[in-house]
Amino acid sequence: MVSVFKFGIDHLTVEICIGLLNKKISGILDGEARSNILRSQDYVNAIVEKDKTVYGINTGFGILSNKKISKEDTKTLQYKILQSHSVGVGQPVPLDITRLMLITKLHALAKGYSGVQLPTLERLLWHFENDVIPVVPEKGSVGASGDLAPLAHLCLPLIGLGEVYYKGERISTDIVFQKENLKPVALGNKEGLALINGTQFILSYAVKNVQRLHNCMDAADIIGAMTLESLQGTKAPFDARLHDLRPFDGNKLVAQRLRLLLEDSEIMHSHVDCDRVQDPYSLRCMPQVHGATRNAWLHLNQLTEIELNSVTDNPVIFGEDDTISGGNFHGQPLALPLDYCCFAAAELGNISDRRCYLLLEGKYGLPMLLMNDVGLNSGFMLPQYTTAALVTENKTLCFPASADSIPTSLGQEDHVSMGSISGRKLFTVLDNLEYILAIELMAAAQAIEFRKPLKSSSVLEAAHSFVREKVSFASEDRIFSEDINLIKQMVTEGAFVDAVTQFTIQNGISLNKDFKEFEL
Repeated sequence: MVSVFKFGIDHLTVEICIGLLNKKISGILDGEARSNILRSQDYVNAIVEKDKTVYGINTGFGILSNKKISKEDTKTLQYKILQSHSVGVGQPVPLDITRLMLITKLHALAKGYSGVQLPTLERLLWHFENDVIPVVPEKGSVGASGDLAPLAHLCLPLIGLGEVYYKGERISTDIVFQKENLKPVALGNKEGLALINGTQFILSYAVKNVQRLHNCMDAADIIGAMTLESLQGTKAPFDARLHDLRPFDGNKLVAQRLRLLLEDSEIMHSHVDCDRVQDPYSLRCMPQVHGATRNAWLHLNQLTEIELNSVTDNPVIFGEDDTISGGNFHGQPLALPLDYCCFAAAELGNISDRRCYLLLEGKYGLPMLLMNDVGLNSGFMLPQYTTAALVTENKTLCFPASADSIPTSLGQEDHVSMGSISGRKLFTVLDNLEYILAIELMAAAQAIEFRKPLKSSSVLEAAHSFVREKVSFASEDRIFSEDINLIKQMVTEGAFVDAVTQFTIQNGISLNKDFKEFEL
């Protein structure tokens, strides 16, 4: 991975975004980007001087686009658009989302098609580098004329307004300016419009959702394999020959991962001659279900990367006599795959809940509810209530936001994407999914101990040991929410997947060989 990223010049990926977030990569505005920025700014200034009518430069916005603005008022217009469009409501978005908005906004504007000033982009970069993060409300974007409301809030601090997070506090921007001896940026022509036009709110959620869903997919394969071991299931349905007959890449990858995760398992060898004909779908069909989610993830990842390197402003400035007012700000290209991945993530939770239920039935040599002394103890009965509740909540979030559209701007903006809602819904579904997977992992770790002294595969034994570093075997009831939260943290932070991945690397096992397109 690169150590320095040049905004506006280099190719941005989800992996690089995460590297910038974690400060493992430095972002700069190099000479080439600065030259492109200054040239575009000159074009806009020339348009104003010639008094040529161009949308958003010397006209009103939206339905007011037919209102000509005088040369003297064109800069004032840019301040007013930031103020008038700051109408977001609700809780602030997570800080990583706002940081990603700064990253993606910088990259799009630094390409030199928006006419912004260099000091404006330098100030955005200052906010990111110094972790002075604007407060952006979560609701208010319809995902079409750009993410207008959230981007307006993101950029209010440039002109000394709004609030920021500064050294752990949420405070007014003007207080930070006093502490840091800073002055508001003097916005130039078109800058306000360029700052609020674009899909960076939707895009930032897409980036984070791609990262989180990838982690959940890897975790689900490992946890599902542990559950299958606990239930003495068979790995026959993961045979490569079977999946070559229906060669979806996601399915083939999951089947390969399961084969490698279960390789050389004593538990698996112990029941090869049993009389069970086939396993329930939630075990047998993991390649088809987990694999379908991977196929959906791959599509979102590919489209997110295209959007990361796109110009989504309006109008786009190609020259002082060459501007195009179009619709690159429309969020539909991401709204649809975000909704698709919402279903895909929810399905990982659905099948995980089914496996949780199987573990409690008291079949195949496991005690009912995964405890020897039930009656006095309720065992693992209630954690599955939680997975059932979370699965149902996720189902209610699966209505596609992109299937709806409400006209805005008195009909000028008569079809909108609602992609901002698609992104936020997927983010919530992933919150629930991480809990569901954590509960299955807790139950699978409990169940697999009833197979002792037989051992699972070396990889799954390592996975089990990692869980046991934080959560012990339960011989009687206790407050299981504490265990759930500990394991959920392992899953959410990626520590569980990372521990298993490191073990496989150290032992020369490549779970994703031949399927590198599914890696981040």
